[in-house]
Amino acid sequence: MKLYTYFRSSAAYRVRIALNIKGVTYESVPVHLLRNGGEQHTEEYRRLNPQELVPTLVDDSAVLQQSLAIIEYLDELFPQPPLLPRHAVGRAHVRAMVLLVACEIHPLDNTRVLGYLKNTLAQSETAIDAWYVHWIHHGFVALEQLVAMHSSSEHHCYGDTVSMADIYLVPQMANARRRNMDLKDFPRLIAIDEHLRSLPAFERAAPERQPDAQ
Repeated sequence: MKLYTYFRSSAAYRVRIALNIKGVTYESVPVHLLRNGGEQHTEEYRRLNPQELVPTLVDDSAVLQQSLAIIEYLDELFPQPPLLPRHAVGRAHVRAMVLLVACEIHPLDNTRVLGYLKNTLAQSETAIDAWYVHWIHHGFVALEQLVAMHSSSEHHCYGDTVSMADIYLVPQMANARRRNMDLKDFPRLIAIDEHLRSLPAFERAAPERQPDAQ
């Protein structure tokens, strides 16, 4: 397998974690999202990913985009350890947490949106930072409550094993820390994130451990 990735991309970070959890060996192909206007905009890369985003996973003839689709593909291809609970209601709860991050938080703080705020709408760095923190904080308020409803431990977002919700939490927490966001209102998320980042699969996927890290 080949993973087209960028060390700081939270979406690519998610897929790296999932690959590590599944014990899948893969080749990392860096795509720098800022250099020369963004390597994701080249014609060669656009043929792999028409959205001009990372990650892209290539598995033989299969070319897959979008982190959620890729992770579910990996979970189906390599069922152990499972990333979703056995029961339908549990899977729905985990997917709700995943989608909260993937659809409600991340789209508002990704590179494309922040670039548009700065370059097209001429917003200051102060205004952009306020935008960034506002939307992460708004989403984390809900996520903290969902975790309290569905997990009694300080190790996982749901139940007592690693799930897809955990895979989505850790990269979003990294985004928040990179912007020096005050996380004191989210003690459960802090504790879970700290535990997860100590696990080998998460540790190896960390941005600073990637070959293209700067």
